[in-house]
Amino acid sequence: MSYASSETGAALLPRHDDAGKLVLRLAVGVLVLLHGIFKLGTGPGFIVKMLAAHGLPGAIGYLVYVGEVLAPALMILGLWTRPAAAVVVINMIVAFLLVHTSQFFSLTGQGGWALELQGLYLFGALAVMLLGAGRYAVAGGQRGLN
Repeated sequence: MSYASSETGAALLPRHDDAGKLVLRLAVGVLVLLHGIFKLGTGPGFIVKMLAAHGLPGAIGYLVYVGEVLAPALMILGLWTRPAAAVVVINMIVAFLLVHTSQFFSLTGQGGWALELQGLYLFGALAVMLLGAGRYAVAGGQRGLN
Protein backbone atom coordinates (compact mmCIF):
# COMPACT_ATOMS: atom_id res chain seq x y z
CA MET A 1 0.00 0.00 0.00
CA SER A 2 1.41 3.37 -0.97
CA TYR A 3 1.13 6.47 1.20
CA ALA A 4 1.62 10.03 0.02
CA SER A 5 4.54 12.03 1.32
CA SER A 6 4.11 15.22 3.25
CA GLU A 7 5.89 18.44 2.31
CA THR A 8 8.76 17.53 4.62
CA GLY A 9 9.27 14.31 2.71
CA ALA A 10 8.36 12.02 5.60
CA ALA A 11 6.07 9.21 4.51
CA LEU A 12 2.74 8.95 6.28
CA LEU A 13 2.46 5.74 8.22
CA PRO A 14 -0.60 3.51 7.97
CA ARG A 15 -1.29 3.89 11.69
CA HIS A 16 -1.89 7.62 11.23
CA ASP A 17 -4.47 6.91 8.57
CA ASP A 18 -6.25 4.42 10.82
CA ALA A 19 -6.01 6.74 13.84
CA GLY A 20 -7.60 9.53 11.79
CA LYS A 21 -10.44 7.23 10.77
CA LEU A 22 -10.94 6.30 14.42
CA VAL A 23 -11.08 9.94 15.54
CA LEU A 24 -13.58 10.82 12.78
CA ARG A 25 -15.70 7.74 13.49
CA LEU A 26 -15.81 8.44 17.22
CA ALA A 27 -16.49 12.17 16.84
CA VAL A 28 -19.40 11.78 14.42
CA GLY A 29 -20.74 8.65 16.12
CA VAL A 30 -20.73 10.05 19.66
CA LEU A 31 -22.17 13.43 18.68
CA VAL A 32 -25.03 11.91 16.67
CA LEU A 33 -25.63 9.27 19.36
CA LEU A 34 -26.16 12.00 21.96
CA HIS A 35 -29.10 13.28 19.88
CA GLY A 36 -30.45 9.73 19.75
CA ILE A 37 -30.15 9.27 23.50
CA PHE A 38 -32.12 12.48 23.97
CA LYS A 39 -34.84 11.12 21.67
CA LEU A 40 -34.92 7.85 23.63
CA GLY A 41 -35.94 9.92 26.63
CA THR A 42 -38.38 12.26 24.92
CA GLY A 43 -39.68 10.07 22.11
CA PRO A 44 -39.90 10.82 18.40
CA GLY A 45 -43.21 12.73 18.68
CA PHE A 46 -41.80 15.87 17.06
CA ILE A 47 -40.61 13.92 14.02
CA VAL A 48 -43.81 11.84 13.81
CA LYS A 49 -45.87 15.07 13.72
CA MET A 50 -43.63 16.63 11.05
CA LEU A 51 -43.91 13.58 8.83
CA ALA A 52 -47.70 13.55 9.22
CA ALA A 53 -47.79 17.27 8.32
CA HIS A 54 -45.96 16.41 5.10
CA GLY A 55 -48.46 13.64 4.30
CA LEU A 56 -46.06 10.83 5.21
CA PRO A 57 -46.79 7.97 7.60
CA GLY A 58 -45.85 9.07 11.11
CA ALA A 59 -44.54 5.59 11.91
CA ILE A 60 -41.52 6.36 9.72
CA GLY A 61 -40.46 8.74 12.49
CA TYR A 62 -39.45 5.80 14.64
CA LEU A 63 -36.61 5.15 12.19
CA VAL A 64 -34.85 8.05 13.91
CA TYR A 65 -33.75 5.45 16.46
CA VAL A 66 -31.97 3.55 13.71
CA GLY A 67 -30.33 6.72 12.37
CA GLU A 68 -29.42 8.29 15.71
CA VAL A 69 -28.88 5.33 18.04
CA LEU A 70 -28.11 2.08 16.22
CA ALA A 71 -26.09 3.46 13.29
CA PRO A 72 -23.86 5.76 15.39
CA ALA A 73 -23.28 2.93 17.90
CA LEU A 74 -22.13 0.69 15.04
CA MET A 75 -19.88 3.49 13.75
CA ILE A 76 -18.32 3.92 17.20
CA LEU A 77 -17.67 0.19 17.44
CA GLY A 78 -16.37 -0.04 13.90
CA LEU A 79 -18.83 -2.73 12.92
CA TRP A 80 -20.65 -2.53 9.56
CA THR A 81 -19.24 0.96 9.52
CA ARG A 82 -19.94 1.94 5.92
CA PRO A 83 -23.66 0.98 5.95
CA ALA A 84 -24.06 2.55 9.40
CA ALA A 85 -22.52 5.80 8.16
CA ALA A 86 -24.79 5.66 5.10
CA VAL A 87 -27.80 5.46 7.43
CA VAL A 88 -26.55 8.55 9.30
CA VAL A 89 -26.15 10.35 5.96
CA ILE A 90 -29.73 9.48 5.01
CA ASN A 91 -30.93 10.51 8.48
CA MET A 92 -29.25 13.91 8.09
CA ILE A 93 -30.66 14.45 4.60
CA VAL A 94 -34.15 13.75 5.97
CA ALA A 95 -33.47 16.20 8.83
CA PHE A 96 -32.40 18.85 6.29
CA LEU A 97 -35.56 18.30 4.25
CA LEU A 98 -38.03 18.09 7.14
CA VAL A 99 -36.68 20.54 9.66
CA HIS A 100 -34.06 22.80 8.15
CA THR A 101 -35.09 23.74 4.60
CA SER A 102 -35.78 27.35 5.57
CA GLN A 103 -32.25 27.68 6.97
CA PHE A 104 -30.41 26.13 4.04
CA PHE A 105 -29.15 29.43 2.63
CA SER A 106 -28.98 31.27 5.97
CA LEU A 107 -25.98 32.57 7.86
CA THR A 108 -25.65 33.17 11.59
CA GLY A 109 -24.93 36.56 13.11
CA GLN A 110 -21.25 35.54 13.20
CA GLY A 111 -21.15 34.74 9.48
CA GLY A 112 -21.27 30.95 9.77
CA TRP A 113 -23.71 28.71 7.95
CA ALA A 114 -26.87 28.31 10.04
CA LEU A 115 -26.68 24.56 9.45
CA GLU A 116 -22.98 24.07 10.07
CA LEU A 117 -23.52 21.52 12.86
CA GLN A 118 -25.92 19.46 10.75
CA GLY A 119 -23.57 19.87 7.80
CA LEU A 120 -20.65 18.55 9.82
CA TYR A 121 -22.72 15.52 10.83
CA LEU A 122 -23.77 14.92 7.23
CA PHE A 123 -20.34 15.35 5.64
CA GLY A 124 -18.52 13.66 8.52
CA ALA A 125 -20.74 10.60 8.12
CA LEU A 126 -20.20 10.74 4.36
CA ALA A 127 -16.43 10.75 4.92
CA VAL A 128 -16.71 7.74 7.27
CA MET A 129 -18.83 5.97 4.66
CA LEU A 130 -16.17 6.56 2.00
CA LEU A 131 -13.13 5.86 4.22
CA GLY A 132 -14.38 2.93 6.25
CA ALA A 133 -13.49 2.08 9.83
CA GLY A 134 -9.76 1.45 9.58
CA ARG A 135 -8.04 -1.21 11.64
CA TYR A 136 -8.92 0.24 15.07
CA ALA A 137 -12.38 -1.27 15.04
CA VAL A 138 -14.24 -4.28 16.38
CA ALA A 139 -14.13 -5.74 12.90
CA GLY A 140 -10.43 -4.91 12.62
CA GLY A 141 -8.97 -4.08 9.25
CA GLN A 142 -11.61 -6.01 7.31
CA ARG A 143 -12.57 -4.39 4.07
CA GLY A 144 -15.94 -4.34 2.38
CA LEU A 145 -18.81 -3.18 4.56
CA ASN A 146 -16.44 -2.05 7.27
